[in-house]
Amino acid sequence: MTEIQRSRELRATPKTIHYPEQLPVSERRADIRRALERHQVLVVAGETGSGKTTQLPKICLEMGRGVLGRIGHTQPRRLAARTVAQRIAMELNSELGQLVGYQVRFTDQVSDVSAIKLMTDGILLSELQRDKDLSQYDTLIIDEAHERSLNIDFILGYLKQLLPRRPDLKLIITSATIDVERFSTHFDDAPVIEVSGRTFPVDVHYFGDIDDRDQGVTEQIALLIDDIEALRFGPRGDVLVFLSGEREIREVSKRLKGNVDRQVLPLYARLSAAEQNKVFNPSGRGMRIVLATNVAETSLTVPGIRYVIDPGEARISRYSYRTRLQRLPIEAISQASANQRKGRCGRTADGVCLRLYSEDDFNARAEFTDPEILRTNLAAVILKMLQLGLGKPGAFPFVDPPEPKMIRDGFKLLEELGAVSNRGKLTAVGYKMSRLPVDPKLARMLLAAFDKQCLAELLIIVSAMAVQDPRERPADKQSQADQSHARFNHPRSDFLAWVNLWIYYEEQRQALSQNQLRKLCKKEFLSYLRMREWRDLHRQLAIACRQIGLIVAGVFAVEDNYKAVHIALLSGLLGQIAQQDEGRIFNAARSRKVQVFPGSSQYRKPPKWLVAGEMVETSQVFARQCATIEPEWLLDINPYLLKRHHYDPSWQMRASRVMASERVTLFGLTISDAKRVHFGDIDKPVARQIMIRDGLVPGRFTSPPSFLKHNLRLIRDVQDLESRVRRRDLLVDEEALVTFYDERLPSDIVSGSSLEKSLAKNPELAQILQLDREHILVRDPGAEVTEQFPSTLSWADVEYRLTYQFEPGQANDGVSVTVPLPLLNRTPRYRFDWLVPGLLREKCIALIKALPKTIRKQLVPVPDVVDLALAQLEIGDRDLCLALAETLKRQRGVTIAPGDWAENRLEDFYRMNIRVVDERARLLGQGRNMFALVEQFRDVQTKQPHDNHSQFNQRLVTDWDFGDLPKEWKSRAAGMEVLAYPALVVRNDTIALALVDYPAEAELAHRRGFATLALKKNPQTVKTLKKQLLASNQAALAIAGCGVDRQPLIREMIISAFILTLEGRANPRSADAFEECLQQAKGKWIPQAMEMERAVINFLTPAAAALTHLKAYPAAQFQDSRIDVQRQITALMDSDRFFHTPWRWLQQYPRYGKALLHRTQRLSGQYPKDQKAMSMMAPFLQKWETLTHQRIGLESQCPEAFEFVWMLEEFRISLFAQHMGTKMPVSTKRLEQQWGKIETWMQRNPR
Repeated sequence: MTEIQRSRELRATPKTIHYPEQLPVSERRADIRRALERHQVLVVAGETGSGKTTQLPKICLEMGRGVLGRIGHTQPRRLAARTVAQRIAMELNSELGQLVGYQVRFTDQVSDVSAIKLMTDGILLSELQRDKDLSQYDTLIIDEAHERSLNIDFILGYLKQLLPRRPDLKLIITSATIDVERFSTHFDDAPVIEVSGRTFPVDVHYFGDIDDRDQGVTEQIALLIDDIEALRFGPRGDVLVFLSGEREIREVSKRLKGNVDRQVLPLYARLSAAEQNKVFNPSGRGMRIVLATNVAETSLTVPGIRYVIDPGEARISRYSYRTRLQRLPIEAISQASANQRKGRCGRTADGVCLRLYSEDDFNARAEFTDPEILRTNLAAVILKMLQLGLGKPGAFPFVDPPEPKMIRDGFKLLEELGAVSNRGKLTAVGYKMSRLPVDPKLARMLLAAFDKQCLAELLIIVSAMAVQDPRERPADKQSQADQSHARFNHPRSDFLAWVNLWIYYEEQRQALSQNQLRKLCKKEFLSYLRMREWRDLHRQLAIACRQIGLIVAGVFAVEDNYKAVHIALLSGLLGQIAQQDEGRIFNAARSRKVQVFPGSSQYRKPPKWLVAGEMVETSQVFARQCATIEPEWLLDINPYLLKRHHYDPSWQMRASRVMASERVTLFGLTISDAKRVHFGDIDKPVARQIMIRDGLVPGRFTSPPSFLKHNLRLIRDVQDLESRVRRRDLLVDEEALVTFYDERLPSDIVSGSSLEKSLAKNPELAQILQLDREHILVRDPGAEVTEQFPSTLSWADVEYRLTYQFEPGQANDGVSVTVPLPLLNRTPRYRFDWLVPGLLREKCIALIKALPKTIRKQLVPVPDVVDLALAQLEIGDRDLCLALAETLKRQRGVTIAPGDWAENRLEDFYRMNIRVVDERARLLGQGRNMFALVEQFRDVQTKQPHDNHSQFNQRLVTDWDFGDLPKEWKSRAAGMEVLAYPALVVRNDTIALALVDYPAEAELAHRRGFATLALKKNPQTVKTLKKQLLASNQAALAIAGCGVDRQPLIREMIISAFILTLEGRANPRSADAFEECLQQAKGKWIPQAMEMERAVINFLTPAAAALTHLKAYPAAQFQDSRIDVQRQITALMDSDRFFHTPWRWLQQYPRYGKALLHRTQRLSGQYPKDQKAMSMMAPFLQKWETLTHQRIGLESQCPEAFEFVWMLEEFRISLFAQHMGTKMPVSTKRLEQQWGKIETWMQRNPR
């Protein structure tokens, strides 16, 4: 049996085929058959209702087609494919799926015996991947070609190329209203058969435009329905109303309902099959009113339609290549579409078409609707062409070739997705994308999901995005539906709501029977059929993924995989990202403004960044199916799409390279800004210049190479010279150094690392880049600069480091001397006023020029006067102004008072800047007034550099167990040698080892310290003396009368008595010497203390009597004398004076007591004389109190001050008790002379 016989037996065709005589096409079937036998391509054109869709396959079957190969019959919609297949099968008396079958997405009712196969054009297009020659077909009928969908145009272009290879293949192109000449010309002047006329005539009525289209159309439709019911246009019949969208259908339905004699039925693509069947299977009573979108415009025959109401508008998808936005504006339909709508009536009886626009408007409209290929993105078509090897899109035989800009836009999208190279070649990613039966964007998401290990989640999401939403929202139960669906929502992502719904549905599907599952879906407002379609597509995609090597793993935890899932989504939706602008308004890619769709979970609380599954323009631009994203996720998805702008390049010392701030934008949105990146990889010439100017020239390297260290050292030397001589013309300018490096540095060196590599490869480069002194020195200032501006200043065996800065107005301008804090008290107070030799002459000139004019004019010419004065001046620690005044008086006879000098008018650099630092050379403070700095840091407690030596770390002492105590201790602080003096010091009744700044102070402190230690070592002696001293009634009365505290006085008497026993002996510095002192005091200590007691009692007794005598007078009388008497008693009983007073003066205390009593006894009769004597004492007392307040302990440190104290006491006797005589000559003149000696000592020993 031959193949043909087997095929004939397999596909048995009916012997007799009947054609409805009332259909116009039946009359032309002989012409059609004859033309088809003679030609490979036939164009059949005619009006709607002529029967072309159902009768042409029967004519082909009658010709013997469909035996060796099938008769393929395409429809633009799944609904049309199913209903047409049912109609043809019914006319051929065959069950659906036998002689006549149909295949749409998710449904395949085609068997081996099926001779006629109804299908969507998308199914035929997908078959091209497996069968490029379409060998299973011997006849193809492309119906509704006037719709010019993207699939139809591609199929017609492909068939144009295929027909020469398949001469046995017959092609019929048909539509109710068609551009006949264009299709005929496209297929080389193919014959055209026009099927004119229709079964029943259609009467067309035009109604003028309405001012308010939104409300007016609804009302006008309602009024026309009323008119139809009132028989205004003829007998009653069912009405088909065309509307723009589902929202309009709901509004009109709401307006028309309420009449029991009407059945208002919606019809749109998203409607469930059960709802659609109500339209095609009439039942019930009353007039049916079908409210449909343009899904009912072609192919479909809604039974019983007598009236068509056409508002003349439809939502037409248009793509903007500039904004990459798919717009859905409501536009006026073309004449062809209007005629198609008119053709929906007049099928079974006379029809009436009511057009809600004027006839002039109709005549002015475009004849045909723009082909979809001219108003959509061509990425899917281009990808399919590249996969099939069909050549360049621009050369492909489209019926209406798209504009080059649309082709470029398609390629650009594919390039964004990584499907094609920048040369338009299919990549490995693009090949895999072409194998997946979904939109290129969705295919790219699946490939990215495999890399991110979230393919299971993306299969769910992608399949959901490729089918109609299974979540139903009936007009009368929207709130209930929203509440039911809300549990699947995700707080951050609408995409993950699909995953939640999927998991829930799968759990229920496995737990429930099919019938129970249907009921559950209905209860929870889910379309059972669409859920099944979703699962079917998911299964198909999973199989397709496995075929290209993408293995599907299990579903991960949604939150754990959030980032990976959305990065995979972004790989296909990069053009649909948006950044929040204000509220719910976002700045989207390519300068678009979008708003979050109200139905999104992100509507209430919009994120900073989002990605949208689609951006559609209706009443405004809405972002639908939104999810929160982070902008940094966008950086690695497709780096080639990112635009990088670099600004603010600068040399980074730590990294040793030029870094710039980088702003990264994607489609006009800034996704990253201010990130620092290596500029050498971006612009080498500029980076090299910056490296030279900001890196090499200033030496800003963390680890500079050897040549740079040498160069910087040379530059610093010259800069130091400039600072010393205070001029800025010795060092070459920056441009000279830039030129030096630019001429010698290799062009490929742009960073510290590349410089190191070059130096390692070419050691001679270091010598080439090394500066000589001649390169940087403009003029040589001479060798004497070092002598005039030394680096150190020597004083008292201490080398103070000097630095120079030429920065007028700055804190460190001029000469700066560094003084460690431990040395501050011993630093000379006046030496720094003399600056350095190079500046001393200029300062003296400035000082003289600042003198009052009357003095200044006697000292001219000033430079010569200064030179003569400097020749006799010796630099030392004395006031420069006073020394200069003395010299000028000797030389010129000019008297200059201290107040005449105006040092404050001098510039700062004429006063040395004193930097006080800690032991680590960290700056603590600085200034140009030495005395102010000393006062500032006098009480500052800081760690001393010798604190690391445990024996001097403020160690508490209870016994001499620390070895010998040196008189001096040397250490280092801030790089300088510091000399300190160890001593035992008493602080808060405890004894400790410490270092003291000055030797005299150290000796005095040590004296009290070792004496206090002796008390601790002789507790029995101390106990005995405390019991015996001042224990008599006389002593008690005297102490009480003078207001003296007994216990402190006894303690001072005990410790002073111990010191008096050692008179003439040096302070001990060793344990042996200390023991010798203890031994020497034995036997003498108590007697000495008792002698001291007698002297004290003999002073306190008359002193108390004197105070008692004064109390006899009124309190306001002799007030100044009372104060002076009490002051004298307090001073003589001061603990410090008591301790340091030798025995020869302690023996004089009774005399001073008697003199006090004598003074008070004579006070009433000689008060004026007393006041006169006090006036002679007052200046000396005032000066002494002021000085001792500033310099505590002066009396015990300065011999001249010690002598002055006792001269004052003797002066009191000469004034108030002259008859008692004095122990030394004393007068006001002698006191003045002694005060001068104190001042001299103070200058030599400043603090």
